[in-house]
Amino acid sequence: MMRRLSVAMASGLLVGCASLDPWSQPPAAQRLQRDDTVGDCVRRFQASDILIDAAGTRDVQAVRVPGFPYLRVDRTLASLADEVDGQPQRAAEWSAALAAQDEAGRRVELHNAGRDAAAAAASMADCRRLLALADQQQLPALQEAAQVPDDYSNTRRVLGLYPLTRYAFAAGISAWQRDTRAEFAAALAGGPHGAPRTRYLAAEQLDELPDLRQAAALGLPPISRERLAALIIPHAPRLEIGTLDDNDRPGALVWQHDSGDSLQLGVDVDQAVLYVRSAHGRLGGRWLLQLVYSVWFPARPPAHAYDVLAGRLDGLLWRVTLDEDGAPLVYDSIHPCGCYHLFIPTGRVRARPQPESIDEGLFAPQSVRAPAVDERVVLHLATGTHYLHGVSVEPFRRRVGEGGILMALRDDDQLRRLPLPGGGSRSAFGTDGLVAGSERLERFYFWPTGIASAGQMRQWGRHATAFVGRRHFDDPTLLDRYFERQP
Repeated sequence: MMRRLSVAMASGLLVGCASLDPWSQPPAAQRLQRDDTVGDCVRRFQASDILIDAAGTRDVQAVRVPGFPYLRVDRTLASLADEVDGQPQRAAEWSAALAAQDEAGRRVELHNAGRDAAAAAASMADCRRLLALADQQQLPALQEAAQVPDDYSNTRRVLGLYPLTRYAFAAGISAWQRDTRAEFAAALAGGPHGAPRTRYLAAEQLDELPDLRQAAALGLPPISRERLAALIIPHAPRLEIGTLDDNDRPGALVWQHDSGDSLQLGVDVDQAVLYVRSAHGRLGGRWLLQLVYSVWFPARPPAHAYDVLAGRLDGLLWRVTLDEDGAPLVYDSIHPCGCYHLFIPTGRVRARPQPESIDEGLFAPQSVRAPAVDERVVLHLATGTHYLHGVSVEPFRRRVGEGGILMALRDDDQLRRLPLPGGGSRSAFGTDGLVAGSERLERFYFWPTGIASAGQMRQWGRHATAFVGRRHFDDPTLLDRYFERQP
């Protein structure tokens, strides 16, 4: 606990250290000088990193651990660091999970660099085992280093006079919440829709199953791949979208040539796609499986001449936190930039009392009953803005004549290695975790909040979700912060 407290107090330093060369930190710096197999192995990993950085294919979904750059950590694994003390089996599984994160990220990076990623992974397998043994003697240092810097810049907040300007941002957030409650209430009351509505239904099969972290020794729920597939399909939301033009049609993210023959990321609306990934959250001390679905749109068109929220690419993330019996506990949603974070709890949980604070906290404009096995959740999305403005539950069987467009279910990790028109692959996300070309003018107004390029689409693991305060979408403690089980 004291270790975590010291890390939290030094968060500003941690953010600053994120830009340092992780190979310059101990023990990696010392191991690079060794004339033995350990030295040979760390030099091989360093050579791999040099190649990746030269190619510009660095992936930041998980961050390299300073001093241990052949390991990577995300917020779930970081939250487990204090729970492996004095437990060799848990420590070994935790370290193995860090190594698996690095192997997955390195495969993506080398593949996008045009290298044989599978062969590289196989050639480094022996080195991973050797370094895992060496790291057993460095466990306290590894626990200390295995943290994820938050996605807020203290420098921006200082320069932006954040202690003062946050009150203006808080007022804007309150206005958005008030408007959103009204939109949800109107949707529940069956108010007028405006634009014609188009229905989208998830396919009853997966194109590719997303990765699932298996770490029973760490307390994560053991789930077979068959069970994962059996959960993903029924919990995939249906979409009902106000549709005026192609900007309101969800599709596949693709690299394509623009009118000037330059490569840019776009959305192929002729391929309706619902992306999915698995994650974990904690409630009442128990780890729970989460399914995260996302859709992408070509653009958010401007509503008026100076619409600072408009721009290329748009989307929605929808997360389902499942109870141990596979039934939903809590839903929540964000925009791909991390904005508009809202919760839709079921009757299985209740909100925790929250301290008085100006910081963004729990915002739940609606609750919903957990759907039965023969029912599906429907997300009602607005025209143009693609805001979520209502959630309903309907029978699984479609009514005669109801129709709907099928969405393919695809692994969200495919976005880290999208094919290029002329061969090869490239991530949808830059080395900063942002989607180039999806910038919004709002970034010039919201920079004092500390968030880099507010409004711009970003990669999983990089979603800061509060303009006032600090909060991340992939923080596994969010559920415990806001909810408790009904007695």
